[in-house]
Amino acid sequence: MRLFRIRYAASLLIVIASLAQAGTFNAPEHADKPYVILVSIDGFGHDFRDKAETPALDELAATGIRASSLTPVYPTLTFPNHYSIATGLYPADHGLVANHFPAAEGGRWYRMYDREAVHDGRWYGGDPLWVVAEQNDMLTAAFFFVGTEADIQGIRPTYWYPYDGTVPGEARVDQVLDWLALPAPGRPHLVTLYFDEVDLAAHRTGPDSAATRAAIQRVDGHLRRLLDGLDRLPVAERVHVVVVSDHGQQATDEDTGPYVLSEHVDLDGLTLHNGGSYLNIWLDSPDPSRAAAIRDRVNASWKHGRAWLREESPPHWRVPDGDSRFADIVLMAEPGRTVVSRPERIARIKAGNHGWDPSAAAMHGIFMARGRGLPRGAVIGERHVTDVYPFVLSILRLPDARGELPVVRDPQIVVQRWREEAAAGTD
Repeated sequence: MRLFRIRYAASLLIVIASLAQAGTFNAPEHADKPYVILVSIDGFGHDFRDKAETPALDELAATGIRASSLTPVYPTLTFPNHYSIATGLYPADHGLVANHFPAAEGGRWYRMYDREAVHDGRWYGGDPLWVVAEQNDMLTAAFFFVGTEADIQGIRPTYWYPYDGTVPGEARVDQVLDWLALPAPGRPHLVTLYFDEVDLAAHRTGPDSAATRAAIQRVDGHLRRLLDGLDRLPVAERVHVVVVSDHGQQATDEDTGPYVLSEHVDLDGLTLHNGGSYLNIWLDSPDPSRAAAIRDRVNASWKHGRAWLREESPPHWRVPDGDSRFADIVLMAEPGRTVVSRPERIARIKAGNHGWDPSAAAMHGIFMARGRGLPRGAVIGERHVTDVYPFVLSILRLPDARGELPVVRDPQIVVQRWREEAAAGTD
C-alpha cells in the first residue's frame, strides 16, 4: 500500500501541473458547494449488516438516512446496476444491458473483462454523474466505478484509475482522502469509491459463510478509515457520504441440480451466455418459430424456472421488444435455483450468486447517506437504484441531465418526498 501511495504522489504532481497548464479547475460558482463520496459495496445485500458486526455502517444509519432496501434493475448484475446508479436510467436507455451483450447492429460484443470495450465510450449512453459535473466545470474523481474508465462524450473524471482488483481497500480510501485534501481549485466535488470484497467472497463461499462475514467486516473497516479520515479534513462538515450496493447475493441450492439446457434442446445455431441464475440465448439467424419452440420445450420440462421470449418478458424488466442487445430468449431460474447450457458448466456454478429477478428480496441492496442537512436516523422505505442519481445531483446543486424531470437542488426536499412516499406506502 505504501508503494502504491508513493507512485500516486509522483503522478499527482504531474496531474496537478497539467491541470494548471490547461486551466482545468473548479469553476468559482462551485466554491461553496458540498462534496459527495459515492461508495459502492458490490454485492452487499440489504440484510448483510445482520450477518456481521458493522459499526461504521451502523453509525451511518444512525446519523443519516437509510432505505429499507435498494431495488436493482434487471438484470441484477454489476455493470447494468452501477451504470443505472450513475445515470438514473434503466439499461435499455443507458446501454449497458448486461455484463456481456452484443451491439445493436451486431458483430461487436461488450464484455466486462474486455478492457478495450470497457474503455470505449460508444457503449455508454446517458449522462453519468461525473460527466454532468465535468460539463459544469466541477472536478470529479473515481477510485473505480463502472463507466469512469470510458471516454463518455469525450469526458472522463479529472482523476481516475483503471480497475485493478489487487489494490487494497485501505489504499483506495487513503487516495480519496488525499483528493479531498487538495487545494480547493483542484479538489474534486464528486468522488466514487468501489469495494468488491463482499461480492467476491459471497460468490466463492456463499453469503452466509465465515469468509463473507469477514469480508463484510473488512469493508466496514474501510468505511471506518474513511469516516475517521474525513473528520481530520478541513472540509469534513461539507462532505456527504452516500453508500450504495448494486445488488444482493443469494446462496445457490446445492440439493437440487441445475437445469441443463442441452439435455432438452439442440444448441446448434445458438449463442449462449451462462449466468448460473439465468441463461441468455441469441439465435444466430432470426427464427421466431424456433425461439417459440425452445421456450415451450423449456417451460414444459423445467420445474424451477421458466423461459421468456424477449417480447414476452415481465414489464418490470423494461426490455423493449426489438432491442437485440437483450437476448432473444432468457431462461430465469427461481431464486436460489440454477441453469446451465451444458453439463460441463455445472462445475462453474458459484456458491452464491445474483442475476435473479429484481423483485426477489435477496437481490436488493443498500442505500445510506449522511451529510449536512440530512435527517438523523431516518428510514425512507424502499428506494430504487435510479433514485440515487437525482439525489446526488441535488446535493451538488447540479441540473438533472435527464431533462424531463424538474430540477431539485436541495437534498432535504428529495428526502422529504421519499419519507412521504414511504409513509403512504407508495415507494
